[in-house]
Amino acid sequence: MVFSKRLTYILVAIPVLLLIPLVAMQFTDEVHWSLADFLLLGALLLLLGLALEWVLRKVHKSTHRWILILGLLFVFALIWAELAVGLLGTPFAGN
Repeated sequence: MVFSKRLTYILVAIPVLLLIPLVAMQFTDEVHWSLADFLLLGALLLLLGLALEWVLRKVHKSTHRWILILGLLFVFALIWAELAVGLLGTPFAGN
């Protein structure tokens, strides 16, 4: 399988984004992430990136592409918020 430039950017962006909370943990006590937190966010970002790559490759109609991209971003944000603060009160909430 040949990697596209976009897929390479996605795979590089994930660890760069994970560096933000890692660096923040060095300077403040407000950020408390465990290894599981890093692994879970890494997996979520990877799934989001691969889903976005798939949409950009397979969906050719611009309107459908934007709807799917916004939907994926919304679902990602909803899952992230639920894991962080228990927005919906599900059993896997972070509070």
